[in-house]
Amino acid sequence: MIPMTSKAVPLVVLVVASAALVASAGWTFARADDGDWTMSRFGPGMMGLSAPGTGSPVRSLDDAGRQAQRFADRLGLTTGEVMRFTRNYYVELLEPNGRRATEVLVNPTTGSVWLEYGPAMMWNTRYGMMSDFRDRARAGMMGGMMDGGTGGGMMDGGTGGGMMDGDTGGGATPAPSEPSGVSATEARRLAQRALDSAGGGLTAGEPEPFPGYFTLHTLRGGKVTGMLSVNQTTGAVWFHWWHGDFVSMSE
Repeated sequence: MIPMTSKAVPLVVLVVASAALVASAGWTFARADDGDWTMSRFGPGMMGLSAPGTGSPVRSLDDAGRQAQRFADRLGLTTGEVMRFTRNYYVELLEPNGRRATEVLVNPTTGSVWLEYGPAMMWNTRYGMMSDFRDRARAGMMGGMMDGGTGGGMMDGGTGGGMMDGDTGGGATPAPSEPSGVSATEARRLAQRALDSAGGGLTAGEPEPFPGYFTLHTLRGGKVTGMLSVNQTTGAVWFHWWHGDFVSMSE
């Protein structure tokens, strides 16, 4: 990561290899026979609520929101904007005061929920993998944990050698709890500069603040096509390339 000043913030477009996103083993929470959610290993780089093998498909924005709410409940959060892409559902989680907390993905086939790749995991200063989120989430879900290898915390067990280890271009060093240096106006300018460099004629939407970064919709002719994020401390830009094509959304 290249340090930048608030007076002149050079553009940095983060290109993260697929292997970096899937190298680490994560934790999910599987639904037990009694209807509660228990903790279990689930696939590379994922973390969330899941019913492995018996999960029902998520067929609508409302279904995705309800599934994400089960995850949010354990952290005292609520769901906000829900978006459908060809590869996944995207859901914003909100704090009680309405402030944006973090972003999660919902698997449309299994209903699994996990922290979104990229900025939500690596830049978020309150709910990311470099914050105390692990401890708060683990405390909130302790009653439903299953025995066997969970003592090290949901984000332990292989994460050090994968996405969170080394310089992957985003947040390996914890940022201040309330970072400063890049305003919403500057974030939009940097996002637009990145889009212009990439070509395609897209424009940057309104910056939506999360702890440590902004997320912006990308637009074509005023219609949503995808999203990207801008680091609030460094001005680095990270495209959310893992979604696929935009389908629909609700607030």
